[in-house]
Amino acid sequence: MANIQYYDVILKPVVTEKSMNAMGEKKYTFLVHPEANKTMIKEAVEKMFEGTKVKSVNTMNNDGKKKRRGMTIGRTAKSKKAIVALTEDSKDIEIFEGL
Repeated sequence: MANIQYYDVILKPVVTEKSMNAMGEKKYTFLVHPEANKTMIKEAVEKMFEGTKVKSVNTMNNDGKKKRRGMTIGRTAKSKKAIVALTEDSKDIEIFEGL
């Protein structure tokens, strides 16, 4: 496995209607590095966002979709998403505040 630092684990937040509704339950969705595991994701969230305590991490691997351009058939890139649930006494993640 590659040497992944904590700031390389979380790529970007996922902003969808479903993920916005889950924020009321203190669950935040991120696009993460494909080789990151749950403990790496937990450490990255706690280090990047001060005052947060992670209760659980759920991950899912998404395969690339089939795309066709003329006669050439290919696939888009694979991705990995993580849903991070925070404890009740932890602070909210501030990048989602204005959304």
